Amino acid sequence: MAFPNTSVTDIIATTIESRNKKIADNVTKNNALLARLNQRGNIKTISGGSTILEELSFAENGNGAAYSGYDLLSVAAQDVISAAQFQIKQYAVPVVISGLEQLQNSGKEQMIDLMESRLSVAEGTMANLLSQGIYGDGTAFAGKSITGLDAANPITATASQATAYGGITPATGTITTFWRSYCEGSIALPTSATVQGIFNRFWSNLVRGSDRPDLIIVDNNVWAAFMASLQTIQRITDPNEAKLGFPSVKYMDADVVLDGGIGGFAYTNGTTGGTAYFLNTKYLKWRPHKDRNMVSLSPNRRYSVNQDAEVAILAWAGNLTCSGRKFQGRVHTLP
Repeated sequence: MAFPNTSVTDIIATTIESRNKKIADNVTKNNALLARLNQRGNIKTISGGSTILEELSFAENGNGAAYSGYDLLSVAAQDVISAAQFQIKQYAVPVVISGLEQLQNSGKEQMIDLMESRLSVAEGTMANLLSQGIYGDGTAFAGKSITGLDAANPITATASQATAYGGITPATGTITTFWRSYCEGSIALPTSATVQGIFNRFWSNLVRGSDRPDLIIVDNNVWAAFMASLQTIQRITDPNEAKLGFPSVKYMDADVVLDGGIGGFAYTNGTTGGTAYFLNTKYLKWRPHKDRNMVSLSPNRRYSVNQDAEVAILAWAGNLTCSGRKFQGRVHTLP
């Protein structure tokens, strides 16, 4: 039978609750994209609903025209607004304590120390799971993971034209050209001699007036090529990004950030290739549910039926959403 020590369960639950804001902040700071979205104010909670909707404008108003004097003006109905739909995805990291451990750590201070250690591990696990999801395509965990950048920015132009994202298939309807990210397909791995030209080409294909990429996330190989292409005096760092722990330099007015390193986002076809995401974060949002943003799931209620143990669950729900896929790009290179 379970060890019915309610005071211990209270400690587990209240420790998670007291740390939930800290855990959420640490998850944000563990990922370059989330850090930027936090800076932009693009971390917005949801309060309910079966899906997360992101409204988007996919066409101009066809009534607009020049006129003279008493010319008739067109007032035809215009279908220019749609919405992308994203499923609510759920993540959980259970924190377990056995009856023996409760007895061995019976003093209040000892118990808090034990739970702090285990929550630190759970916090790191959750941060890693969410980061993997952010760079994934939503197929991990049998399709239950976050609909990440790999879904928003497929590795080829053909995939971008045919792959449904946010409930919209870009090859159908008037939204065809708007709902495609930019990718040239597989290109040679950038070198110090070619990386600037590749960046220039991608930049020019993702700019529309004042809309342009503000964050370029690269893996180890593209980072090495880009850094090698720069003179020392040309390396302009961003102190705001540095404070978050991400080394960065400037390309145009966008931050080039290494989010590779140890445990960084994985290249699809192996470690000898290279990937760079050109992101306009104006159109990206992190949408956690207000009641599941690093909280204890069903506190004070989870006892093992056939074990002397208790469980507290650190839980998160939400998704990464996009309202402007056309403004996102990806450099995808083969080994």
